[in-house]
Amino acid sequence: MIFDTHTHYDDPAYDSDRNDLLESFKANNVIGAICASAEYGSIPKIIELCNKYSFLHPTIGIHPSEVEELDEEKWNRLEEYIKKIKPVAIGEIGLDYHYDEPSKEIQRSTFLKQLAWCDKYDLPVIIHSRDASEETFEIMKQYGPKKKGVIHCYSGSAEMAVEYVKMGYYIGVGGVVTFKNGRKLKETVQAIGLENILLETDCPYLVPTPHRGERNSSLFLPYVVEEIASLKNVSKEEVEDVTIKNAENLFGIKIG
Repeated sequence: MIFDTHTHYDDPAYDSDRNDLLESFKANNVIGAICASAEYGSIPKIIELCNKYSFLHPTIGIHPSEVEELDEEKWNRLEEYIKKIKPVAIGEIGLDYHYDEPSKEIQRSTFLKQLAWCDKYDLPVIIHSRDASEETFEIMKQYGPKKKGVIHCYSGSAEMAVEYVKMGYYIGVGGVVTFKNGRKLKETVQAIGLENILLETDCPYLVPTPHRGERNSSLFLPYVVEEIASLKNVSKEEVEDVTIKNAENLFGIKIG
């Protein structure tokens, strides 16, 4: 059985067959998933999905590329969502310097503001970091929450991943590990313990080989499992079992 720790099933890419896909999970040995919040406007849809399907678990947080839209009313509403729905994590939040906007200053301030909710509400964090590895690492060293979290869609060096693990964080591993040019992530998987890895898709994005170009979903996670098993020289069953325990430990949920 497989558990997906990062999905976006609120995305319009699933509008035509969302329910059919989610209802196919059990038949495809997918035991559940985390529905990660990214945009303010998508949160009601995430809540609706997680209320409908007990195997889906919500988070609350705004992706760094979307934080510029947040005004005082929306900030207050976000915190009310946290109090009301009791998410399993704050996220995905962080830094994304791939584009010029929002400004680095806005991203940093909103990252720290959301990060503070982790300790306030006793929750782990889901970190997004793109083209900002060093700064993200320094922020997590200084302001990281007591319950730690996961560095989602990890793209840094193996050496930095080892340091994150020492600090108590998990490393999110998805479809990139199957890419021919995914050398850095493959090295990371080899450098850290299986007990420090979480399976994720970031669907509908980052589709694993051999399905590049298609819409991603949790049904494609077996390709990620197979690659991790090969890199770690363990069975696929061990990868599945250990990563489910890891997700239970981090998010405080019972899976299955």
